Amino acid sequence: MSEPNFLTRVLTDTVVSRRSFLKWSAVLGGTAALAANGLKLGLQPTTAAAAPAVAAPSTGKWVMGACWHNCGGRCANYAYVVDGVVTKQKTDDTHPDSPDFPQQRGCARGRSQRHQVFGTDRLKYPMKRKNWAPGGGNKELRGRDEWVRISWDEALTIVSSEIKRIKDKYGNSAILSPGSNSMLNLYGGAVPVWWTNSGGTWRSTGRIVMGESSGYTQANDRMDQRNVDLFVLWGVNVIWSSGGNPTYNMLQNKKRGKYIFIDPNYNDTLSVLADEWIPIRLGTDHAMLLGMAYTLIKEDDPKTNPLLDWDFLNRCTVGFDADHMPAGADPKENFKDYVLGTFDGTPKTPQWASEICGIPAARIRSLAIEIAKTRNVGLGCSSSPSRIFNSDSYPQMFQTFGAMTGHMGRSGSFTCGGNYKHTNGSGLADGPALVRAGSSGAPAAPANPLAPASQVFTVMPIIPGTQLNDNEVWDAILTGKYTAGYQDVRNINIQLISDSTSGATLQTFTGMAKGIQAYRKVEFVYAHAQFLTTKARYADVVLPVTTEWEKYGTILTGNREMMIWASQVTPPLFEAKDDEWVNREIGIRLGLDPQKIAPMPLPQRIINQIAGAQVMKEDGKTYEKLVTITEQDVKSFAEQGIVVKPQTGRLPIMELKERGIYQVARKPGDAHTYIPYQAFRDDPVKNPIPTKSGKIEIHCQALADKIKSFGWTEVRPIPTYNPPVEGYEATFKDWKNKIKGPYPLQLHNTHYARRSHTVFDNVQQLRRAFPNEFLMNPLDAEPRGIQNGDVVLITSRHGKCIRRVALTERVLPGTVDLFHGAWVEVDEATGIDKAGADNYLGGAIPTGQGTDSYNSCIVQVEKYTGPLELTPDYTWPQRIPLKGV
Repeated sequence: MSEPNFLTRVLTDTVVSRRSFLKWSAVLGGTAALAANGLKLGLQPTTAAAAPAVAAPSTGKWVMGACWHNCGGRCANYAYVVDGVVTKQKTDDTHPDSPDFPQQRGCARGRSQRHQVFGTDRLKYPMKRKNWAPGGGNKELRGRDEWVRISWDEALTIVSSEIKRIKDKYGNSAILSPGSNSMLNLYGGAVPVWWTNSGGTWRSTGRIVMGESSGYTQANDRMDQRNVDLFVLWGVNVIWSSGGNPTYNMLQNKKRGKYIFIDPNYNDTLSVLADEWIPIRLGTDHAMLLGMAYTLIKEDDPKTNPLLDWDFLNRCTVGFDADHMPAGADPKENFKDYVLGTFDGTPKTPQWASEICGIPAARIRSLAIEIAKTRNVGLGCSSSPSRIFNSDSYPQMFQTFGAMTGHMGRSGSFTCGGNYKHTNGSGLADGPALVRAGSSGAPAAPANPLAPASQVFTVMPIIPGTQLNDNEVWDAILTGKYTAGYQDVRNINIQLISDSTSGATLQTFTGMAKGIQAYRKVEFVYAHAQFLTTKARYADVVLPVTTEWEKYGTILTGNREMMIWASQVTPPLFEAKDDEWVNREIGIRLGLDPQKIAPMPLPQRIINQIAGAQVMKEDGKTYEKLVTITEQDVKSFAEQGIVVKPQTGRLPIMELKERGIYQVARKPGDAHTYIPYQAFRDDPVKNPIPTKSGKIEIHCQALADKIKSFGWTEVRPIPTYNPPVEGYEATFKDWKNKIKGPYPLQLHNTHYARRSHTVFDNVQQLRRAFPNEFLMNPLDAEPRGIQNGDVVLITSRHGKCIRRVALTERVLPGTVDLFHGAWVEVDEATGIDKAGADNYLGGAIPTGQGTDSYNSCIVQVEKYTGPLELTPDYTWPQRIPLKGV
């Protein structure tokens, strides 16, 4: 049989309906343009007859479409819809752009959203593995089996039958649900998975030491950051990780302030903003800060050389020295004596720190003094330095240094930990919202009977129960054992994995190589998915679900100054269904009441949030209603089955829907300027922070107790340095004599411009723009005989992958960089991943609070001479499981 021509293939395989294909072809410039704009099939087009001339419609409508992915931005993203077809996108142009009132502009990822939603590789129909059978069938074929199209009824029947069968045979504790699932909760529960994810060790440590509900500590409002003279930032790369407004706002700060960045990689953010780059080895930021603290303690003289803010330390902290300890604490367990080495015999000098972090001792000392002697300083770090095994004390150390210098609680100075990239106009931690959505009004989701209040992310020690940390989940499946708490190891028998949320469980959790083994061990796996992602690829049944563009709408916010009301852009494509519909239908087949699974429709929830939305008045204290709802609006919504009441607000509700965004205009000196911890600094007795002592806890027994309760590694109440598992020290087989071991390089996993975590990795135009190179310093490459552009083999204790190397001095020697989030492509014969998936190399090792340690991995790199070919990612066939259907 002859090969179908390209046009026939597109008509068959694209998610665009056949009826609208000619419209798409005309809009995108014919079949060749269609391929070039992200609908490529991974096949070169054959010569085809020109498409019939079709007049492109001249009118359309701009619709605010969601950009819902987890970069922190949530920027404006408009889709131009003509006869149901999205012909182009744009970002915010609702008002003139200015530093005080910036447009909420999107990045390359958001501007590629239509290529994702309408991509050729969208899943169109429910599917099952060809060799699946009740009980698993040939489970080893998961990930490489053929797929068979099935009806929704068959798919739902299979899933519900397997849930029932496994519950009846093994009990609810045999069902694993990484995300919350109301249907499974009502059916007796499922084993949940918890993780620190992007937050690293700030999740628990920031809550306990600083009393922050999110764990992250706060920076001053972006308008006040223009008063900062010196910014010192650890692990910050906003251009790639949060590509909306942060860099633009930081450029305004640079008109006055100096920027010093501390990072293993001279990334794109540094190339735009940095006045100085201080390279540092991965996971050694804590040691650097101790060397800086030593400098200030030893060289401080309140009269002749004041370097420490003793007033702030004495009034607002506990545990810095023996005279300011919490009641009942051992006075020897104070931070000052630890730094000086009074009792352990090891002073944490800049020389001591330099041996670990690689920064010259003189620069450690001079930077500490520069920070101490500068009046207005912004200290900031992302969560990256805390995504390290054994880094539970690092956030405490970071805040301790900020307290020593007094850079918090006043204009022009702050110490912001874990979330700094989001505090400059594109995030969460820079003050109370100036515009905020109301409550959805939906009843609380049914509780999971298997997971009582475990207190994982509270200040209290955990309550042991049936729940898994993501660092232990794969071993729990493979070995039948898990850690429930301190000295409490229990049996478990997982036989069903329900990947029924939008998360990327198998792809995002570390230890992916072992995760694939776990997926192939259990009796049944099903997944909700929009594409053949990693979790879907290794499932037995895949249920196609809608994107946010295919739903009624959503409410988003990326910073305190704006709120987005995104609307439906397109009807559900092919047979994709909403996640809630899927869970209701499965629940019906299990004998559950669907109203309890999803008691309130999404349209009602969205309108409740809009009707309840509030905007802060110019006084900076009180709020008023955002939208006006007229009697006519009430009638119009009633026709849609939505109940709402009349009210008066700042603008008509339908105007907000049309605009899609509301943003509060700012100006210097306005009443919206926010200085966190200001009231606390002024009077910590009247305005305590929500810690046990009401103060910043440099000595924190509650933190030590919390970490111990998890049952893995322990920490002291003060921020001592704990060498990371698979950190710099682990690259040596003999640390004292500095003899390297079998894995001599540290692997850095930078968030990449091509992806938001793993999302967008399948978008062809982004693959062309950002080729996912592996970065290596020439000094590390030369003795290995590696040249620029070579394919290299990267090997860890946990997995192997190949990538094409880019040699650059922008990476610190001893460190290599493999960008986060590539969709794994494992060659079954060799076990080698061709895509460069960082979590395939990383190991899942539970430490402390169960930290997701994306930057704790040591590797060896060599020139690859094996049989596998590595062509550019954009030339790879797309994951289209049902070609010709």
